[in-house]
Amino acid sequence: MDEDKQKVIEFLESKKGKTKFYFNDFAKALPDKKPREIKKVLTALVNDGKLEFWSSGSTTMYGLTGAGKQEEG
Repeated sequence: MDEDKQKVIEFLESKKGKTKFYFNDFAKALPDKKPREIKKVLTALVNDGKLEFWSSGSTTMYGLTGAGKQEEG
């Protein structure tokens, strides 16, 4: 799983100018994984503090912790 985590981080860091990503975007970073496996990797990264959730109320996106504009709590 550590290799998959690294692939996700590298994928996010390679996308200049974009800070939030839909779940489906990660299928490009991990094309050989099933959706459930991708979800486990993303959840592990959130638990590690490397990624964070962002929700508009109707959709959830993921981004690197501290990247982009963050809404004040």
